[in-house]
Amino acid sequence: MTDLPDRRPLHAALAARAASAREGASFCPSEVARAMAAEWRILMPAIRAAAGDLADAGQLVATQRGAIVDPRTARGPIRLRRP
Repeated sequence: MTDLPDRRPLHAALAARAASAREGASFCPSEVARAMAAEWRILMPAIRAAAGDLADAGQLVATQRGAIVDPRTARGPIRLRRP
């Protein structure tokens, strides 16, 4: 048995948002959190962790001031986009 949370709904929401973005466009992970819950801020650590999973799988790229970063460890605002 595992204590890890099931992030599949977050993966799906992030992937859907990335798919809806025009080619080369980025989005803020808070857009996904805001669409999922009124109290969206509490979702942000899980959203960033899920974005990290997708980045590890080559499905998303996280950037900060134009540099590629790990969304799990980056401090401050980040953007997400398709690779």
